Amino acid sequence: MGGKGMKKLFLLGLAALTLSGCAGKPKNQLTLVLDWFPNADHVPIYVAKEKGFFADEGIDLKIVIPSDPSDAQKLVASGKADIGVSYMPQVVIARSEGLPVKSIGVLVAHPLTTILYLEDSGIKEPKDLEGRKVGYSVPHMMDILFRAFCEKNGVDTAKVDLIHVGFNLTPSLLSGKVDAVIGAYRNYEKNEIELEGKRASFFPLEKYGLPDYYELVFIASDGKIAEKKRLLSSFLRAIDRALRFVREKPEEALDLYFSANPDVRKDLDRKAFHDTLPLYAEVTAQDPARWKEFAEFAMKWGLISREVEPRDLYTIP
Repeated sequence: MGGKGMKKLFLLGLAALTLSGCAGKPKNQLTLVLDWFPNADHVPIYVAKEKGFFADEGIDLKIVIPSDPSDAQKLVASGKADIGVSYMPQVVIARSEGLPVKSIGVLVAHPLTTILYLEDSGIKEPKDLEGRKVGYSVPHMMDILFRAFCEKNGVDTAKVDLIHVGFNLTPSLLSGKVDAVIGAYRNYEKNEIELEGKRASFFPLEKYGLPDYYELVFIASDGKIAEKKRLLSSFLRAIDRALRFVREKPEEALDLYFSANPDVRKDLDRKAFHDTLPLYAEVTAQDPARWKEFAEFAMKWGLISREVEPRDLYTIP
């Protein structure tokens, strides 16, 4: 081969090396379906994306906003999404019904769901719910949690008018249709009401006899856990970095979330974020005892009709 040919090969080789060096880590795409529209609960996810923590792990994360809170579980169970944000009670119910989903890590480590009421309602303690109308959101979930709450706190459910109001929790409370609601979040509906000029209080379920369950967890299907174990572990490492960042630099974390979601209601999300800060998981790692306790509670109170083994509810990728 002549000198010109050798020089051409050398230059082509040099260009290839230069391009490969600029490319960095290879990208592996993961699809994450949120449990609902972007909100303060998701700040650590957006921090990990905006700060490049996923990219540092070689992950190209696609975030999908669902049209319904049940979409994440359906898409994950069917294998159409890699990861979903879901709720600990829903994971227990899904597994008892044979759906192949497991929790792989924790996002919000304590219940956000509360029994919420207006401060001028005269409600001060659980017994004050007797003779009142109480609205609930999700059937066969919130009505069951309410009955468990009542038994634990000496409230006669025969003296409570339980009304299904769907997700119209705040309007139902403000309009006087109901005196209290279960299914409202301590970080959202409470602040939403207070931004309307009213004062609200709540009974935190875990302080009144119910299990201190994980509110939000990351889920994956059995198939994806087997197929993408390394990537899922990398995803959780990025989230752990983000959880630390949120605790150490909360205002910067919130700004990153707002930057990624410019159309959210900032006054509400700002208040919600600060109420969520102490409830985010310290780390994504899960406590087997928490799963065991809630699985037993779910069976006792009829949330599920078939027992599930705690080891089938979660995994460590």
